[in-house]
Amino acid sequence: MEAIHDETPKTFSPGRKQGRLREVALYFLRLGMTAFGGPAAHIGMMHQELVQKRKWVDEQHFLDLLGATNLIPGPNSTEMTIHLGYIRAGWPGLIVGGVCFILPAMLIVMGLAGIYIRFGTTPAAAWLLYAVKPVIIAVILDALIMLGQKAVKGPLTALVGIMALAGYFMGVNEIVLLFAGGALVGLVQNFRRTAGILPALLLPAAGLPVSLTSGQPFSLAGLFLVFLKIGAVLYGSGYVLLAFLRADLVQRLGWLSDTQLIDAIAVGQVTPGPVFTTATFIGYILGGVPGAVLATVGIFLPAFIFVALSNPLIPRIRQSRWASSILDGINVSSLGLMAAVTWQLGRVALVDWLTFGLAGISIFLIRKYKLNSVWLVLGGLIIGILRGLLFHPG
Repeated sequence: MEAIHDETPKTFSPGRKQGRLREVALYFLRLGMTAFGGPAAHIGMMHQELVQKRKWVDEQHFLDLLGATNLIPGPNSTEMTIHLGYIRAGWPGLIVGGVCFILPAMLIVMGLAGIYIRFGTTPAAAWLLYAVKPVIIAVILDALIMLGQKAVKGPLTALVGIMALAGYFMGVNEIVLLFAGGALVGLVQNFRRTAGILPALLLPAAGLPVSLTSGQPFSLAGLFLVFLKIGAVLYGSGYVLLAFLRADLVQRLGWLSDTQLIDAIAVGQVTPGPVFTTATFIGYILGGVPGAVLATVGIFLPAFIFVALSNPLIPRIRQSRWASSILDGINVSSLGLMAAVTWQLGRVALVDWLTFGLAGISIFLIRKYKLNSVWLVLGGLIIGILRGLLFHPG
């Protein structure tokens, strides 16, 4: 099958477009049901299947798409499916590709959330989650280390990351920290061309509400707006999502506890598909099926819009010095937020010698042997069951 990177979707005949749309739907539906391991693993699977085997695009075009996803907010692997769906089957492919990738994980997570609501407060559930939580902290720490090695490119980006970390503990809004970090690195790295540009760079951050729904009782509309905001501004790894979820739902609104947040992350680790379906779990806990659907739509909708807008601009984005430097600042600021939340969640998850030991062993296995996080979480579940049977029989 020939590569089609030099074709445009507008040139497809109706019959050919329908066949390609079916191909897009079937592939991304299968990927959504089998893609464990996080965004990097998802993108690796797409590269192996769609570049090397099916040749939907060539290597350079795939890299261009990957670079473009890093320059816009949202979940990278989901945005890659949307880009590739558009390239293969036009505008219908853009929608179908993304929906088919998200839908399986959404349904699985909704089912697990229903079980959690029914049994999550029982002693047996506490045994299970007791040993899973330290494993999740280890998984997040590994992601923080791996991403930090790429994001910290020198003293400037290291300083910006530390400033974001400190700013979070000082109560500065996380969106402001992201935009300010991007603006600072962009200005410093492009110093000679920055005259008069600082206000324009900081304007988006200044214009964003510090809290869309602060102090309000729970409502489905408020839930949707919270996740829509997060989906529209979140850069970096899916784990950076934790900072936004904790800031909005735990600290500002009080709709969720730290324990529930860690449980939601754990469910995201043992299910395939995008990590952002953590939103589905939280939405179900707070508002049942309608809440799950609204939270999922809210957090993923911006990705579809940003991909549709950015796809024609990819050749220009790739060559932009400003875009590259601003992204460096945003990414390292995201890691600063992620480090702060990891510390706070670790205080909840690591409560005794066994949990500290599990976290240490897990990070060792991940770093030394590249063990998939799914197996670690399953191992945590088994240890939790054994502990419950030994210390709480009957």
